[in-house]
Amino acid sequence: MAEWKNVTDTFSEEQRHYNGKYLEIDEVYNDEVEVSVFSADDEPYEIYFSYDKYYGIVYAEKEKVYEIRDEMKQELQAEYDKSRKVSNEFIRKFSKKYDVCMPNDIYFNFDIMDFF
Repeated sequence: MAEWKNVTDTFSEEQRHYNGKYLEIDEVYNDEVEVSVFSADDEPYEIYFSYDKYYGIVYAEKEKVYEIRDEMKQELQAEYDKSRKVSNEFIRKFSKKYDVCMPNDIYFNFDIMDFF
């Protein structure tokens, strides 16, 4: 039976610092679903998730971040256990409920001048 595993310790302390954020916790479910919490000074916390072709960031205040993360984990796990592949209907509902943002820094975390 699949369960959530905390894999935070697989990252070095240096790796846990990313783009002005700090990886607080990273958990995976059956090596297919991932949910991570990143903190930052004076900014909302980020909950990063990935499942199949679907991934994104949800912003949350420090006081509510773990409550929201736990709720997200339950929903992601239920969808995974149901079908192993994310459905378009699930993506629409989840995105709307959590106001999912696309992580621009995955694609644009570089200095454009490096290409000239």
